[in-house]
Amino acid sequence: MIREVWIGLFLMVASCAFATGEKVFRLGSPDGKLEVAVSVGRQVTYTLTRDGRVLLDKSAVGLVLGGTENKIFGHDSRFIRKKMRSGTEKIISPFYRCPSFTVEYNEMSLSFKESFTLVFRSYNEGVAYRFVTAVRDSLTIQNEVAEFNFDRDYKTCLAWSTAAEGKDPYAMAFQNVYEKQTLTGLDTGKVAFLPFVVDYGDGVKLTVTEADLEGYPGMHIKAGGQKKQLKGVFAGYPAQMAYHPWRHMTYVAERSNYIARTEGTKSFPWRVLAVSSKDTEMPVNNLVYALASSNRIGDYSWVKTGKVAWDWWNDWGISGVDFKAGINTQTYKYYIDFASENGIPFIVLDEGWYDPYKGDMMTVVPDVDLPELVRYGKEKQVDLILWTVFNVLDEQLEAACRKYAEMGISGFKVDFLDRDDQTAVEMVYRIAEACARHKLSLDLHGIYKPTGLNRTYPNVINFESVFGMEEMKWSTVEKDMMQYDVEMPYIRMMAGPVDYTPGAMRNASKKDFKDIYYNPMSQGTRCHQLVAYVVHDSPLTMLADNPTVYRKEQECTDFIVKIPNTGFDETRILQGEMGTYIVTARRLGDDWFLGGMTNWDARDVCLDFSYLGEGNYKAVLFKDGVNAEKQATDYKKEELTVTGQSRLKIRMAPGGGFVISITKK
Repeated sequence: MIREVWIGLFLMVASCAFATGEKVFRLGSPDGKLEVAVSVGRQVTYTLTRDGRVLLDKSAVGLVLGGTENKIFGHDSRFIRKKMRSGTEKIISPFYRCPSFTVEYNEMSLSFKESFTLVFRSYNEGVAYRFVTAVRDSLTIQNEVAEFNFDRDYKTCLAWSTAAEGKDPYAMAFQNVYEKQTLTGLDTGKVAFLPFVVDYGDGVKLTVTEADLEGYPGMHIKAGGQKKQLKGVFAGYPAQMAYHPWRHMTYVAERSNYIARTEGTKSFPWRVLAVSSKDTEMPVNNLVYALASSNRIGDYSWVKTGKVAWDWWNDWGISGVDFKAGINTQTYKYYIDFASENGIPFIVLDEGWYDPYKGDMMTVVPDVDLPELVRYGKEKQVDLILWTVFNVLDEQLEAACRKYAEMGISGFKVDFLDRDDQTAVEMVYRIAEACARHKLSLDLHGIYKPTGLNRTYPNVINFESVFGMEEMKWSTVEKDMMQYDVEMPYIRMMAGPVDYTPGAMRNASKKDFKDIYYNPMSQGTRCHQLVAYVVHDSPLTMLADNPTVYRKEQECTDFIVKIPNTGFDETRILQGEMGTYIVTARRLGDDWFLGGMTNWDARDVCLDFSYLGEGNYKAVLFKDGVNAEKQATDYKKEELTVTGQSRLKIRMAPGGGFVISITKK
């Protein structure tokens, strides 16, 4: 009887497929674990499985055309042909978590009579798809269909837009703590930004993000309620712009009823579906970088990375000097002196070196002698980075790049884009290209998550889009930074590097933490701050506290500046669990830098050094002190000898961490 039922079901499904003309095309990963099955019928859908387990149930894709086209690529589309190929690519990755890496993939291209192709790629680390169009005329994209359907009510981890109620949900700084909720428990009225994670249990997770975002709006996510569905949503194309008086920053005053206008022949962004079988694979997943367009600037030997003495977080808060600290030449010479003494290659002049109300970055305020600071910095082997607002730079792009490159400025920290609609994304590419021509580096703040721009333009050396240390100036302890710190490396860092701005020397337990604007502190211990310089992928990293404090804490300062930012031969996640703790190791030649951080739970970890080569190694360890649970600044420094046979047990205090440098004797 059971056999007869199964035969009947099979015949029914087969007859339905025959009746609708549906075709199913399958693509496996090189290791055979992942499979995407694409169904081409009235609607193009795909299913994603891992070892036969459904990760994504039949999910629709499509491009909804506006204007006179009045059609949907992916709906009632006429299939022509399938093309299969396999590839192996060695990718050179400057200023990344490793100098190069190799990927294998299988690719399936499905072409349609309506002059578009749907391309799927399957890697061992995940699957990606994109639309490629070959239409003679330009296209107006009314919307994009991007469904993520699930067979069960799985847990998710995502970050919501922080736009105020009633305001544009697509206008945000792309930084918030994560919410963990089941699919059906998610708020259907909110918009989330990428990346997001779905947890299937047994260690298996799906992370959704995008790569090669160019000339097109970024994707956001809305929940489908009881449908167990997430779907992509997109900001409308700006119809009218306006200015905020403060900072002369533009914002979208009115949006169109379509999302993009593009050329007819275009490769659209990759939708990235990264699959991990254990959490330690997540921070070192390379799909976003691998799927981005390759280097467009050629030689990048002029690009510099490293640590930065930063003024804004500590509010120019130096003391014990005989001049008024603030945005003036004397203060910045003090920062340059501090940077020079400690081998720090940069200082940044954050907001205030030009009048933000006027929006004219060609005119420096009278209290800052910028040419003199550049001269003084060169004398001390310290370069200057200038803060500015995205649209302010864009409106004076060629003139500003030429003037400050000729003056000897190293690059710009560009802030307050706060959107990712098509025109915002186009602005980012325009700025990256112009700065590359003038040999200027970029640190992008107030921006959407990385989508591989740092591969295409290697002069883009860092991105914010992270709930970083700046938030501690005004957030209460309810914003659980310790929880975020052991979620973010698994989720956000998969997309690319982070300008988290660590380095606080005022540290507080959960009970003692306060938001103090002029003298801010960190949640968690001193060692939690130190290890951020190892855990974070960050080619350009701020020292967020002020030089006066760092000079009083010289032992910690020396250790921070010793940790390299880039040039690592490899990066490994030795242990960890998303939302609980992480232990990262980075190798540079025979030397290693490793460390771990935990949430507000105290934790013991046992380190295994079997990855070391032959011989003895000198290890310098900074770990939480025995009283760090109450006195978060308490730490202990130890020097010891380790070998490949050594084992070491370390206790992390609540909100704590440890960090070790290992040098071959």
